[in-house]
Amino acid sequence: MDSVLLNELPAYALRVLPGMLLMVVTYALLPRKADAIRIMLFVFAFLLMRDAMTPAGFWQFGVSSDAVVWIRFAENGALLVTLGVLSLAGTLLVLFAGKGMNIRFRWIGGKPALSAAVGILGALAVAAPLLLAYGFVPIEERGGVFPQSLLLPLLFLALIGNLLEEVLFRGYLQGYFEERSGPLRAAMLSGLWFAAGHVFLSATVTELGVPVLVFTLYEGIVCGLVRMKHGVAASTLTHGLAIFLISAGLV
Repeated sequence: MDSVLLNELPAYALRVLPGMLLMVVTYALLPRKADAIRIMLFVFAFLLMRDAMTPAGFWQFGVSSDAVVWIRFAENGALLVTLGVLSLAGTLLVLFAGKGMNIRFRWIGGKPALSAAVGILGALAVAAPLLLAYGFVPIEERGGVFPQSLLLPLLFLALIGNLLEEVLFRGYLQGYFEERSGPLRAAMLSGLWFAAGHVFLSATVTELGVPVLVFTLYEGIVCGLVRMKHGVAASTLTHGLAIFLISAGLV
Protein backbone atom coordinates (compact mmCIF):
# COMPACT_ATOMS: atom_id res chain seq x y z
CA MET A 1 0.00 0.00 0.00
CA ASP A 2 1.15 3.57 -0.67
CA SER A 3 3.48 4.83 2.06
CA VAL A 4 1.60 8.14 2.21
CA LEU A 5 -1.58 6.33 3.19
CA LEU A 6 0.32 4.25 5.73
CA ASN A 7 2.24 7.12 7.32
CA GLU A 8 0.92 10.62 6.62
CA LEU A 9 -2.82 9.89 6.89
CA PRO A 10 -2.59 8.24 10.35
CA ALA A 11 -0.37 11.11 11.54
CA TYR A 12 -2.92 13.59 10.18
CA ALA A 13 -5.77 11.74 11.92
CA LEU A 14 -3.93 11.82 15.25
CA ARG A 15 -3.28 15.54 14.81
CA VAL A 16 -6.98 16.41 14.45
CA LEU A 17 -8.47 13.72 16.73
CA PRO A 18 -8.34 15.57 20.09
CA GLY A 19 -10.04 18.66 18.70
CA MET A 20 -12.65 16.59 16.88
CA LEU A 21 -13.49 14.63 20.03
CA LEU A 22 -13.89 17.86 21.98
CA MET A 23 -16.31 19.23 19.40
CA VAL A 24 -18.28 15.98 19.22
CA VAL A 25 -18.81 16.00 22.99
CA THR A 26 -19.80 19.69 22.88
CA TYR A 27 -22.26 18.99 20.06
CA ALA A 28 -23.83 16.10 21.95
CA LEU A 29 -24.41 18.26 25.05
CA LEU A 30 -25.98 21.22 23.25
CA PRO A 31 -29.63 22.02 23.99
CA ARG A 32 -32.14 21.35 21.24
CA LYS A 33 -32.64 24.99 20.24
CA ALA A 34 -29.03 25.84 19.47
CA ASP A 35 -28.88 25.62 15.69
CA ALA A 36 -26.50 28.58 15.31
CA ILE A 37 -23.97 26.94 17.65
CA ARG A 38 -24.39 23.60 15.86
CA ILE A 39 -23.59 25.25 12.53
CA MET A 40 -20.52 26.95 13.99
CA LEU A 41 -19.27 23.68 15.50
CA PHE A 42 -19.59 22.05 12.07
CA VAL A 43 -17.62 24.93 10.56
CA PHE A 44 -14.92 24.80 13.27
CA ALA A 45 -14.52 21.05 12.78
CA PHE A 46 -14.15 21.54 9.04
CA LEU A 47 -11.59 24.33 9.47
CA LEU A 48 -9.57 22.11 11.81
CA MET A 49 -9.52 19.27 9.28
CA ARG A 50 -8.78 21.54 6.33
CA ASP A 51 -6.04 23.62 7.92
CA ALA A 52 -4.29 20.53 9.28
CA MET A 53 -3.84 19.37 5.67
CA THR A 54 -1.17 22.04 5.20
CA PRO A 55 1.41 20.84 7.76
CA ALA A 56 0.58 17.27 6.71
CA GLY A 57 1.80 18.13 3.20
CA PHE A 58 -1.45 17.22 1.45
CA TRP A 59 -1.45 20.56 -0.35
CA GLN A 60 0.52 23.77 -0.51
CA PHE A 61 -0.22 27.42 -1.19
CA GLY A 62 1.87 30.26 -2.42
CA VAL A 63 1.78 33.86 -3.52
CA SER A 64 4.00 35.03 -6.36
CA SER A 65 6.05 38.21 -6.24
CA ASP A 66 3.11 39.89 -8.02
CA ALA A 67 0.67 38.78 -5.26
CA VAL A 68 -0.88 36.03 -7.42
CA VAL A 69 -2.25 33.13 -5.36
CA TRP A 70 -1.53 29.55 -6.43
CA ILE A 71 -2.51 26.12 -5.05
CA ARG A 72 -1.03 22.65 -5.59
CA PHE A 73 -2.17 19.33 -4.16
CA ALA A 74 0.04 16.38 -3.32
CA GLU A 75 1.05 14.41 -6.41
CA ASN A 76 -0.41 11.16 -5.16
CA GLY A 77 -3.53 9.75 -6.80
CA ALA A 78 -4.40 7.34 -3.99
CA LEU A 79 -4.17 10.15 -1.45
CA LEU A 80 -6.34 12.49 -3.52
CA VAL A 81 -9.05 9.86 -3.94
CA THR A 82 -8.87 8.87 -0.27
CA LEU A 83 -9.24 12.48 0.86
CA GLY A 84 -12.23 12.84 -1.46
CA VAL A 85 -13.89 9.70 -0.06
CA LEU A 86 -13.24 10.85 3.51
CA SER A 87 -14.74 14.24 2.68
CA LEU A 88 -17.83 12.54 1.22
CA ALA A 89 -18.17 10.48 4.40
CA GLY A 90 -17.86 13.68 6.44
CA THR A 91 -20.55 15.34 4.33
CA LEU A 92 -22.96 12.45 4.88
CA LEU A 93 -22.20 12.49 8.61
CA VAL A 94 -22.87 16.23 8.82
CA LEU A 95 -26.14 15.90 6.88
CA PHE A 96 -27.23 13.11 9.24
CA ALA A 97 -26.21 14.95 12.42
CA GLY A 98 -27.83 18.17 11.21
CA LYS A 99 -30.90 16.59 9.65
CA GLY A 100 -33.20 18.92 11.54
CA MET A 101 -31.56 21.88 9.80
CA ASN A 102 -31.47 20.47 6.26
CA ILE A 103 -34.72 22.19 5.31
CA ARG A 104 -32.79 25.47 5.26
CA PHE A 105 -31.25 24.84 1.87
CA ARG A 106 -32.07 23.30 -1.46
CA TRP A 107 -29.69 21.25 -3.56
CA ILE A 108 -30.80 22.27 -7.06
CA GLY A 109 -32.58 25.29 -8.56
CA GLY A 110 -35.80 25.04 -10.56
CA LYS A 111 -34.07 23.88 -13.76
CA PRO A 112 -31.19 21.43 -13.13
CA ALA A 113 -29.52 22.04 -16.50
CA LEU A 114 -29.59 25.82 -15.97
CA SER A 115 -28.26 25.43 -12.43
CA ALA A 116 -25.39 23.28 -13.71
CA ALA A 117 -24.58 25.82 -16.43
CA VAL A 118 -24.60 28.68 -13.92
CA GLY A 119 -22.36 26.65 -11.60
CA ILE A 120 -19.83 26.14 -14.41
CA LEU A 121 -19.95 29.81 -15.41
CA GLY A 122 -19.42 30.73 -11.78
CA ALA A 123 -16.29 28.56 -11.70
CA LEU A 124 -14.93 30.35 -14.76
CA ALA A 125 -15.69 33.72 -13.14
CA VAL A 126 -13.80 32.70 -9.97
CA ALA A 127 -10.81 31.18 -11.76
CA ALA A 128 -10.48 33.64 -14.66
CA PRO A 129 -8.58 36.44 -12.84
CA LEU A 130 -5.96 34.01 -11.54
CA LEU A 131 -5.70 32.09 -14.82
CA LEU A 132 -5.12 35.34 -16.69
CA ALA A 133 -2.49 36.39 -14.16
CA TYR A 134 -0.76 32.99 -14.45
CA GLY A 135 0.14 33.91 -18.02
CA PHE A 136 2.62 36.40 -16.56
CA VAL A 137 4.04 34.11 -13.83
CA PRO A 138 6.35 31.20 -14.75
CA ILE A 139 4.83 27.90 -13.67
CA GLU A 140 7.94 27.16 -11.60
CA GLU A 141 6.97 30.10 -9.36
CA ARG A 142 3.47 28.76 -8.73
CA GLY A 143 3.92 25.18 -7.71
CA GLY A 144 5.34 23.66 -10.88
CA VAL A 145 3.73 21.35 -13.42
CA PHE A 146 1.04 19.04 -12.04
CA PRO A 147 1.07 15.49 -13.52
CA GLN A 148 -1.67 15.09 -16.13
CA SER A 149 -2.12 11.46 -15.07
CA LEU A 150 -3.53 12.76 -11.76
CA LEU A 151 -6.06 15.20 -13.20
CA LEU A 152 -9.04 12.86 -12.68
CA PRO A 153 -8.19 12.18 -9.00
CA LEU A 154 -7.65 15.92 -8.58
CA LEU A 155 -11.05 16.69 -10.14
CA PHE A 156 -12.68 14.13 -7.85
CA LEU A 157 -11.14 15.71 -4.75
CA ALA A 158 -11.86 19.26 -5.92
CA LEU A 159 -15.57 18.52 -6.41
CA ILE A 160 -16.24 16.09 -3.57
CA GLY A 161 -13.90 17.78 -1.12
CA ASN A 162 -15.55 21.17 -1.63
CA LEU A 163 -19.03 19.66 -1.37
CA LEU A 164 -18.61 19.57 2.41
CA GLU A 165 -17.50 23.20 2.51
CA GLU A 166 -20.47 24.26 0.39
CA VAL A 167 -22.95 22.32 2.55
CA LEU A 168 -21.62 24.19 5.58
CA PHE A 169 -21.18 27.71 4.21
CA ARG A 170 -23.80 27.90 1.45
CA GLY A 171 -26.18 25.31 2.89
CA TYR A 172 -26.45 25.74 6.63
CA LEU A 173 -24.85 29.14 7.18
CA GLN A 174 -26.38 30.96 4.20
CA GLY A 175 -29.70 29.28 4.87
CA TYR A 176 -29.59 30.44 8.49
CA PHE A 177 -28.94 34.02 7.41
CA GLU A 178 -31.65 33.89 4.74
CA GLU A 179 -34.29 33.30 7.41
CA ARG A 180 -33.20 36.49 9.15
CA SER A 181 -31.91 38.92 6.53
CA GLY A 182 -33.10 37.91 3.06
CA PRO A 183 -31.30 36.08 0.22
CA LEU A 184 -28.91 38.76 -1.11
CA ARG A 185 -27.59 39.81 2.29
CA ALA A 186 -27.30 36.14 3.24
CA ALA A 187 -25.17 35.51 0.12
CA MET A 188 -22.88 38.41 1.06
CA LEU A 189 -22.63 37.19 4.65
CA SER A 190 -21.79 33.65 3.61
CA GLY A 191 -19.00 35.07 1.43
CA LEU A 192 -17.66 37.16 4.30
CA TRP A 193 -17.76 34.21 6.70
CA PHE A 194 -16.09 32.05 4.07
CA ALA A 195 -13.21 34.52 3.79
CA ALA A 196 -13.04 34.82 7.58
CA GLY A 197 -12.68 31.04 7.69
CA HIS A 198 -9.35 31.46 5.90
CA VAL A 199 -7.86 33.95 8.37
CA PHE A 200 -5.78 31.36 10.23
CA LEU A 201 -4.77 29.68 6.98
CA SER A 202 -3.50 33.01 5.69
CA ALA A 203 -1.82 34.27 8.86
CA THR A 204 -0.73 31.34 11.04
CA VAL A 205 -0.84 28.05 9.15
CA THR A 206 0.84 29.90 6.26
CA GLU A 207 2.13 33.44 5.84
CA LEU A 208 0.27 34.24 2.64
CA GLY A 209 -1.69 37.14 4.10
CA VAL A 210 -4.06 39.51 2.32
CA PRO A 211 -4.04 37.96 -1.21
CA VAL A 212 -5.64 34.77 0.12
CA LEU A 213 -8.33 36.72 1.97
CA VAL A 214 -9.10 38.83 -1.11
CA PHE A 215 -9.40 35.76 -3.32
CA THR A 216 -11.53 33.77 -0.84
CA LEU A 217 -13.83 36.75 -0.30
CA TYR A 218 -14.38 37.02 -4.06
CA GLU A 219 -14.82 33.26 -4.39
CA GLY A 220 -17.19 33.11 -1.43
CA ILE A 221 -19.42 35.90 -2.73
CA VAL A 222 -19.62 34.35 -6.20
CA CYS A 223 -20.53 30.97 -4.67
CA GLY A 224 -23.11 32.66 -2.45
CA LEU A 225 -24.75 34.37 -5.42
CA VAL A 226 -24.82 31.12 -7.40
CA ARG A 227 -26.36 29.25 -4.49
CA MET A 228 -28.98 31.98 -3.95
CA LYS A 229 -31.07 30.93 -6.97
CA HIS A 230 -29.48 27.70 -8.16
CA GLY A 231 -28.79 25.68 -5.02
CA VAL A 232 -25.88 24.06 -3.22
CA ALA A 233 -25.11 21.64 -6.06
CA ALA A 234 -24.48 24.60 -8.39
CA SER A 235 -22.29 26.43 -5.87
CA THR A 236 -20.35 23.20 -5.36
CA LEU A 237 -19.67 23.12 -9.10
CA THR A 238 -18.50 26.73 -8.92
CA HIS A 239 -16.21 26.11 -5.97
CA GLY A 240 -14.89 22.69 -6.99
CA LEU A 241 -14.26 23.43 -10.66
CA ALA A 242 -12.57 26.75 -9.80
CA ILE A 243 -10.17 25.01 -7.42
CA PHE A 244 -9.50 22.34 -10.04
CA LEU A 245 -8.71 24.93 -12.73
CA ILE A 246 -6.45 26.89 -10.39
CA SER A 247 -4.55 23.87 -9.05
CA ALA A 248 -4.27 21.72 -12.19
CA GLY A 249 -1.40 23.74 -13.69
CA LEU A 250 -2.98 23.65 -17.15
CA VAL A 251 -2.17 27.31 -17.79
